[in-house]
Formats: sequence, structure tokens, C-alpha cells
Amino acid sequence: QVQLVESGGGLVQSGGSLRLSCAASGMPFVVFRMGWYRRAPGKQRELVARITTDGSTYYADFVNDRFIISKDNAKNTVYLQMDSLKPEDTAAYNCNAEVLGGNTYWGQGIQVTVSP
Repeated sequence: QVQLVESGGGLVQSGGSLRLSCAASGMPFVVFRMGWYRRAPGKQRELVARITTDGSTYYADFVNDRFIISKDNAKNTVYLQMDSLKPEDTAAYNCNAEVLGGNTYWGQGIQVTVSP
């Protein structure tokens, strides 16, 4: 059974930090890329960051060097270290895993709330 389990969200004050984790299990094929997306109330889901198995990373412009994505390939786990959080970072964060063969799997999502 494919599962992506996210953890590490919560409430933090502006300027604070959180570290999100997403553990993937039961993947039918090799995972070649994992990423974090977010959806704020009333807005569309947007890509935050993603990382491939070889360590190549991509960040959305709004990250502006505040977040770092990393991955433990052996554990199929991806992390998102978020520093200097702003109220506008408040959103439901989802991780995904893209596997060879074209399928993409999603976690249930985790809430991040940044208070002013």
C-alpha cells in the first residue's frame, strides 16, 4: 500500500522555523523526485520545492532562500526546513512522490500556520 506520511507542521510565530518530513512507503517503482506543495485558503496549490534522487533541487521564487529541501534516498523521506516564516506561508502543505512509469502519489497534507 502506497503511503506518504507528513509530519512537523503546526503553529509558529512570524520569523520562526518548522521542519516538515514526508516518509514514502510501498512505492511500486523507484521514486525519482519528491516535492512539497502548498495551498493557502482561497488560492491554488503551488509548488514550494522539489528534489530529485541525484540531489537536484528547485525552489519557487517566493522561497527566497528561506527553505531548504533535502532527501534521504534510503528512507524515501523528504524534508523541508523552513526558516524565517511569514504569515503568508500559512497553508496546507502536501508532499508528493513521482515514480518511474509516470505515476505521482500524494500525502494527506499538513497544516502550517504562521501568526503575525
